[in-house]
Amino acid sequence: MSGHRVSILALDGVLSFELGMPLTILQSLGDLYSLSVVTPTEAGVTTDSGLRLSSAGSLTELATADTVIVPAYAFDRGIPEDVAEALRTCHERSKRVVSLCVGAFALAQSGLLTGRRATTHWTQTERLAREHPDITVDRNVLFVDEGTVLTSAGIDLCLHLVREDFGAATANQAARNTVAAPHRVGGQAQFIERHLPAAVGTSLADTRTWALEHLAEPLLLRDLAGHAHLSERTFIRRFIAETGLPPMKWLQLARIDHAKQLLERSDATIDTIARLSGLGTAANFRTLFTQHCGLTPSAYRGMYSCDGAGPAAPEQPTSRGR
Repeated sequence: MSGHRVSILALDGVLSFELGMPLTILQSLGDLYSLSVVTPTEAGVTTDSGLRLSSAGSLTELATADTVIVPAYAFDRGIPEDVAEALRTCHERSKRVVSLCVGAFALAQSGLLTGRRATTHWTQTERLAREHPDITVDRNVLFVDEGTVLTSAGIDLCLHLVREDFGAATANQAARNTVAAPHRVGGQAQFIERHLPAAVGTSLADTRTWALEHLAEPLLLRDLAGHAHLSERTFIRRFIAETGLPPMKWLQLARIDHAKQLLERSDATIDTIARLSGLGTAANFRTLFTQHCGLTPSAYRGMYSCDGAGPAAPEQPTSRGR
């Protein structure tokens, strides 16, 4: 076989879209990659769309691969021990092991993510962190490159692999072939509907609602505690118990969320959005927004605004997280 050898491990309930993603991107580059699809047993697996995937390779083929990719699958079912052992063996042999979306749960169950930074699709980051406290889960980034173990939210990591293997020009070619964004850095935030975690208590719900209605005002801790008719110390304790965040951290994330909605749905200027979201000057807003979201407000608007207009995100150096 010629080219960089890639085995895609299709587990039971594999998402057809996630399975097709690396196949489409890597096959578009001709002989640069040699691809195979592997299933845990000769009987094959059923995809999320109900299609039966058969006539695929066996787990033994993983030993000859340079890179093993685990796409998203029905992760609630777990993985068989022989699959976990095969993934551990690949890693021990310095093979590159990659997960797409919730494929990270297979790597976590195999022990490959222990003591590492990792990510997955934003809807499951809290669960990954809860079920595997020995993993440092980065909840916002598009992907995490830890050398021989890489995790991601999706397509961006496939293009990152090409860039690492054959350079930026080839990665850009693959992006053009598949009509994808050529380069979004790993540290850029995933598109997340809300930064704020769900509250587990309701005793301070009225105060949270009031704060959301007054984001443009210079709210202080004493203002929030006063609205709740509590001492600041008691308010902080109860607020953390209900939301998992200190009050002022929660308020800052609420302001970031509000700013994102304004960037997506309005043509307001950066100065106006900074004022309406309570994030101070335009310069302060740009700094805080970039810290939280991994790209500037203008770049975010260009990527996620309803009309799709605006500048593209600038290319930045990739952060590897080693």
